[in-house]
Amino acid sequence: MNLFDLTGRAAVVVGGTSGIGRTLALGLADAGADVVATGRRTALVDEVASEIEARGRRTVRVTADVGDTRELERLRDRCLEEFGKVDILVCAAGVTQKVPTLEMSDADWTRIIETNLTGTLRSCQVFGREMIKRQAGRVITIASLTSFLGMFQVAAYAASKSGVAGLTRSLAVEWAPHGVSVNAILPGVFKTDLNRALLESPRGQEFLMRTPMRRFGRIDELVGAAVYLASDASSFVTGHLLAVDGGFLASGVNQ
Repeated sequence: MNLFDLTGRAAVVVGGTSGIGRTLALGLADAGADVVATGRRTALVDEVASEIEARGRRTVRVTADVGDTRELERLRDRCLEEFGKVDILVCAAGVTQKVPTLEMSDADWTRIIETNLTGTLRSCQVFGREMIKRQAGRVITIASLTSFLGMFQVAAYAASKSGVAGLTRSLAVEWAPHGVSVNAILPGVFKTDLNRALLESPRGQEFLMRTPMRRFGRIDELVGAAVYLASDASSFVTGHLLAVDGGFLASGVNQ
């Protein structure tokens, strides 16, 4: 089990103050890592930092917006001051919007692409430089079912997450000679406060019908994938998109 021990590792979770990012940040802390969970809102950064410290791990309180390279660089530099290194980067910042594509404004399209795809790229660039210099590092991005499948009225989100899948594979190939692995977690359908109403609608029933396990995921069920990809257990794994989806992508006819 020592393969999964993250004691002595320093992790940064960009977009780690809510939703999946927050769960992964706390999961990495439970596995032994010192964790910095960042986002745009100071109150949420402080809240998650307190939970990390309650687990006996070190952290720093720094806000950062994935739309601003200088803020990400400030975050990186503060982490290096505190820990001397960043072993693990999780890129979890993301937004979506359900709207008919013909009605989508340029501003909404740009906002979603900028956050989900370009924000992931910025985070990887800023922290990847230091990892390449150290010749060691683990990068975990967050892809989506829409990286592979079309879904109704979320064209911008699907385009952004398809881009994240391609970016993950490209960086894996480019950075492997430098000791840096780049993999993605691909979540299935997880019930959260943000999507609870949607999943209780007919759309949610369609998701259940196409999920062989016949239930929505619990958000904590993503932690094992993150710990695996961040740990020595995945030492020969890079460029992989690890689906945690109850069999959704494998699904064809279920009855």
